[in-house]
Amino acid sequence: MPKNLSWRKLVQKFRRLGFDGPYSGGRHLFMSKDELKIHIPNPHHGDISSHLISE
Repeated sequence: MPKNLSWRKLVQKFRRLGFDGPYSGGRHLFMSKDELKIHIPNPHHGDISSHLISE
């Protein structure tokens, strides 16, 4: 199971995988790569739990 991750590190990991963004899109931000769109949690002070990352 993945460890807890900061919002900034999560965005960096997606960028290394070739995603662009994050872009605003309603309630949550999203990142895109070609036709794939990944919604990411809103930035907050604490780390993002491993349970939320694995969903």
